[in-house]
Amino acid sequence: MEYRSNVLSSLSEVSPAAWDRLAGGNPFLSHAFLHALHASGSATAETGWQPQFLAVHRGDELVAAMPLYVKSHSYGEYVFDWAWADAYHRNGIEYYPKLLSAIPFTPVTGSRLMARDAAARAALLAFLCEQQQVAGMSSTHVLYPPEQEVLLLQEAGFMLRAGVQFHWLNQGYQNFEQFLQTLEHKKRKNIRAERRKVQEAGITLRQLRGAEASEADWRFFHRCYCNTYAEHRSSPYLNLDFWLRLARTMPHHLLLVQAERDGLPVASSLVIHTADTLYGRYWGAMEHIPCLHFETAYYQPIEFCIANGIRTFEGGAQGEHKMARGFLPQKTWSAHWLAHPAFSDAVERFLERETGGIDDYLSELNERTPFRRGQGES
Repeated sequence: MEYRSNVLSSLSEVSPAAWDRLAGGNPFLSHAFLHALHASGSATAETGWQPQFLAVHRGDELVAAMPLYVKSHSYGEYVFDWAWADAYHRNGIEYYPKLLSAIPFTPVTGSRLMARDAAARAALLAFLCEQQQVAGMSSTHVLYPPEQEVLLLQEAGFMLRAGVQFHWLNQGYQNFEQFLQTLEHKKRKNIRAERRKVQEAGITLRQLRGAEASEADWRFFHRCYCNTYAEHRSSPYLNLDFWLRLARTMPHHLLLVQAERDGLPVASSLVIHTADTLYGRYWGAMEHIPCLHFETAYYQPIEFCIANGIRTFEGGAQGEHKMARGFLPQKTWSAHWLAHPAFSDAVERFLERETGGIDDYLSELNERTPFRRGQGES
């Protein structure tokens, strides 16, 4: 049966069930998460994220799809191409708009070529290549695809770019103390000291699953989230309506960690999880309390992983400091196609040098493991 391909300007054009069958249980690829981004006004054409999702049907069945956006800037991506955009600008060439396949504001690896089978995935990739040729845009960028899709993109003419994140791996720990025993003495001592400082500051912690959190909890969390951006003199990407939509549509994937003192909330973090993986996402506080960030954003989620048998805790973008808390470096990928031949050649040479540097950096990090020798390996 032949494939039929089209472009979706809105997720309302496809049923949630059909979309989620392709998402494979990844909460960030789910119809609920993406729709919340768009319906809340957080990721729209007005904010520089114009949906142009690709869909492939076989008969009446949706068999492949790709989250794809027309981008008018490079904010909220976490794979930085500002230097490329600047080089285009200095040479009088337009870099924006560009095509981008990613989850807005979310540096999490997951399928970008979502498909029922290999044949449908091939049809989707062919459609992407066709679209980027006729769209008249400078480039196409696919951020955080899994390794099996990286190879397909490379075969289709995309250039590969490596990055580094830090993940915590659950080795079947029975409790937090057993995890600590696998760390080097100094790292173990520092973590205990950090947790003790939070306790001595009179802080108590509550773990609230999505269904348990009240609207007041979500409103407070949003205040904390906005305060983090304000402290960095920046504007938040996500609004309160987005959080409330998540709370209604996918509470089983959500965990709020709320820090309180004298019965009043002072800080909050949000992690998103499946049965196998927990993703550290958002944090904020209304006042500075030493080490509270580590407690709410790292140690409480680690305890949750241990208690619930969750295998991997992805700590998010960047953050070498996470290694001292038991996180290990992991290579991530992005794929890039540039229409301009000369710039494509220049970027390819740059990426060859950069990839060598990333490999050297990973080797250096792995030599500085926080674990006692023979501990912490998967």
